[in-house]
Amino acid sequence: MSAQPLAESLVQSVDWLAIAPPTLAAVVALVVLVADLFLPEPRKAVLGWISVAGLAAATLLLLPLLDGDRSTFCLTGPARACSYTADHFTLVIQFLVLGGALLAALLSVTHLDDERRRVPAGEFWFLLLSSAAGAALLPASRDLATLIVALEVASLPAFALVGIRHGDKRSSEAALKFFLSSVTATAVSLMGISFVYASTGTLYLTQVAQRLPHVDGQLHTLAQTGVVLTLVGFAFKTAAVPFHFWVPDTYVGAPLPVAAYLSVVGKAVGFSGLILVTVVAFPSYADVWGPALAALAALTMTVGNVAALRQQAMRAYSAVRLLAWSSVGQAGYLLVPIAAAGYTKDAQKAIGSTVAYALMYAAVNLGAFAVAALVGRSRALNRISDYRGLYATHPIGALLLAFFLLCLAGLPPGVIGLFAKVTVFSAAVDAGLGWLAVVMAVNVVIALFYYLQWTALLFRAPEGEPARQRVPAPVTATLALTGAVAVALSGAPQLVLRFAAGGLF
Repeated sequence: MSAQPLAESLVQSVDWLAIAPPTLAAVVALVVLVADLFLPEPRKAVLGWISVAGLAAATLLLLPLLDGDRSTFCLTGPARACSYTADHFTLVIQFLVLGGALLAALLSVTHLDDERRRVPAGEFWFLLLSSAAGAALLPASRDLATLIVALEVASLPAFALVGIRHGDKRSSEAALKFFLSSVTATAVSLMGISFVYASTGTLYLTQVAQRLPHVDGQLHTLAQTGVVLTLVGFAFKTAAVPFHFWVPDTYVGAPLPVAAYLSVVGKAVGFSGLILVTVVAFPSYADVWGPALAALAALTMTVGNVAALRQQAMRAYSAVRLLAWSSVGQAGYLLVPIAAAGYTKDAQKAIGSTVAYALMYAAVNLGAFAVAALVGRSRALNRISDYRGLYATHPIGALLLAFFLLCLAGLPPGVIGLFAKVTVFSAAVDAGLGWLAVVMAVNVVIALFYYLQWTALLFRAPEGEPARQRVPAPVTATLALTGAVAVALSGAPQLVLRFAAGGLF
């Protein structure tokens, strides 16, 4: 007799509108893969535009979800819990992920046209769309199993994207390093999740949060170990120091649009997963993950900025390496409010600061990579010194890169960068983490030097006769979109925090 109620409790509802954005990205990925089999080589460029259209449509499908929270794949028993929730937090991160993937796809259209012999078009677009689908699924995941599946669907295609260039040793080496580090992170996370499940008897985040404080004494050590291992696994995914070693070589070895994608979408995946396991699943262990994340934040921003400061202008790929180390430093800033959430009762406000900073970072960092892709078309080694006198050859590109760098530095006229840093700084101060706020202030000063040094180089007299080059339409579109978003947000920066913080969880 007890089997019937149990069977009924396992029946799960499906809200197709709630899951539409990641589902559409996955469907378009399959369409592109099948279409690649039948299209002749000269017409395979159309696959890129199908992918761009699919990502744009998936982003637009977020609009019908703004009217309220939706949950699906839910248990119908008395202990109601759902595996997928489209709340405000989910929609903001999905907008960041799908918008970032769309801009990376626009950059990729030109890149694949330039490297059509070394990069297979069908496989590239299938992998990019698959990764974007997994990344869009992750912030909606509300059980640990779905969280890990989404994380791996986002990560596994990214390994192949990094190493997709045929005959390129740097690309293969970068893919191997990325793969080994990510597999290690996944193994650690899975062990941690298995320990959490063994001690609580559930995978749903809200139920884990309810049961962890009441774990039997014999299982207390097992639960603590599970929490720590899960956090370590996600620290790998966020490129927090000392789990960051794969970042510079991966960004240099990957095609530039893929590096741009990883710098924004990859970070969004890692940080949204970290937020879900800390604030939603493990709030009772805030005294463990709060100090740990604060220490990681201080270490990450310091190592990232110091390493970026040491980049030599004449070294091959130094511009990409600087952006890679800069992204490590920015990851440290993103960790600050998550750590602060462990010290304050208003975790929603602290997490809102992280999401607001992530939105700013996504727009300006993708714009900086777009300019790097533009320069890389004529200067394959993409050194910082190659940007000298860029204003003479590409005045709009130089002005936009200067603006993006000033946003990352937090200087006017990049008001949105200043605003985002102030919100992160205030989150640390409000949580009583004065020492972390001081470390952040010192790192902001360190970062000012290399950002301003690169900015000044753009307007110096060029060496030799400047050669003008036509800017491809997809690159122009990427620059226009990122520039417009950054300028608009600098004009009304308060909108970011309101949009990011409203109704989290």
